[in-house]
Amino acid sequence: LYKPIYMSKHALDFIEVKSPSAKSRYVKGANPSFGHFVEDYISGKVDIKGNFEEFMELRHTHFDFKLTPHHVKFFFSRMIPEVVIHSKKQDERIVREHYDRGNDFFASFLGPRMVYTGGFWHNTQTETLEQAQDRKMTMVCEKLMMKPGDKHLDIGCGWGTLVAFAAKYYGTDSTGITLAQEGTDYGNRQIAEHGVSDRARINRMDYRDVLFNPNHKEKFDKITCLEMGEHVGIRKFQNFINKIYDKLNDDGMFYIQQAGLRANPGIIKKGQHWEDLVWGLFMNEYIFSGADASTPLGFLVQCLQDANFEVVSVENIGIHYSHTLHAWYKNWEENKEYVLSKYGEWWYRLWRLFLYWSVVIVRNGSSTCWSIAAHKNFNYPTVDRNRYIG
Repeated sequence: LYKPIYMSKHALDFIEVKSPSAKSRYVKGANPSFGHFVEDYISGKVDIKGNFEEFMELRHTHFDFKLTPHHVKFFFSRMIPEVVIHSKKQDERIVREHYDRGNDFFASFLGPRMVYTGGFWHNTQTETLEQAQDRKMTMVCEKLMMKPGDKHLDIGCGWGTLVAFAAKYYGTDSTGITLAQEGTDYGNRQIAEHGVSDRARINRMDYRDVLFNPNHKEKFDKITCLEMGEHVGIRKFQNFINKIYDKLNDDGMFYIQQAGLRANPGIIKKGQHWEDLVWGLFMNEYIFSGADASTPLGFLVQCLQDANFEVVSVENIGIHYSHTLHAWYKNWEENKEYVLSKYGEWWYRLWRLFLYWSVVIVRNGSSTCWSIAAHKNFNYPTVDRNRYIG
C-alpha cells in the first residue's frame, strides 16, 4: 500500500490528453482542480499512462482542490434535495440504481465473499481479502456476543453474508433486510448453500417497514447495521437510532458501523483538507448518492446516548478499510477486460478512480470508519455488565 514516491516525477508525466478541449489544463504551470480531472478522466478526455497508483500518489504535484462550477451545480440541484427528502420512494430508487447494477459488477472487485465493507487485517502482506473479511464477520459476532437462538436483525444486509455467517457459525435466527433485489436473491441462495434456511432469511423491504411499523411487533436480541446508516440521512438519523432502540430487547446489543469524517473544521481552514470536500462531493454524486450521514464520531455517539444507549466499545477501523479498498482495486484491475466488455469504459474508469482515490483518502484520515457496540443503559440486573469481563 505504501509504495515509495519518486519526487522527480510529476502528475503530468502520466497524463495523455485525448481531447483538445482539455489540453489547457494539462500543461506546465497550470493548476486545475482535481475535480476537472475527474470529469476529464471518466469521460475519456484524458488517459493515464503507466502506473495509475503512482499517478494518484503524485496528484498534488499538478492539481489543487478548488470547487468547480460542476461541484456547485451538483450540490444545489441534487445533493441538497436528496438530503432534505429521503422518502421511501427516493431511497429505493437510489439504492436499486446502485446495488441492482449486477452481481457480476460487484463481484469484480468484492471477490467471492461479497462483503461491501472493510475487512479486518492482522497482516496486510500475507493475508487474503477473504481472510480479512471472514475475521471481520467473526469480530462483529464476537462484539455482540452472539449465541444460539439469538434473534438477529441486520439492517441493510447487502448480499446477506453476515446473516448467513451468524446463522451458520453462531446459531442465530437472523433476518436481513435490503432494498436491492439482486442482493435479496443472492443472499437467500447463500443462506441455502450454508444450510441454514431454517433460521435465516433475506427480505427485500425498507427499514421503515420494520422499525416504524406499529404492526411489526417482533423484537431482537442483536441488531447490526454496517454502513447502511449513511443512507438514512443526517436529518433522520436520530429517529432511526431511537427506533432501533425500541426494537431491541432490554438486554440486547446493537452494533453500528459507519463511515466517518474528520472532526475539525480543517475542511475550510486548512488547505490540504479541501480534498476531503472534493472527494465527498464526488462520492455523493457518482458512488453513494443520497448517503449524507457520514459524520465525525461525536455525532454518532451523541445520537446513541440521546436514545439511551450506553456505548460499550468504539474502534476506528479506517486503516483496515484502506487496505480492503486496495484489495478491491487490485481485483478490479484483474477483471478489467470483463468489466470493459460487459459495462464499458465509463464504468471501468469511474470505479478505478473511486477505489484508489478512496485508498489514499482513508489512509490520510480524511475519511474513516467507526465500529461501535452498544446496549441499553439500564441498571443491573436488566443489563449485566459483568458479561464484558474476559
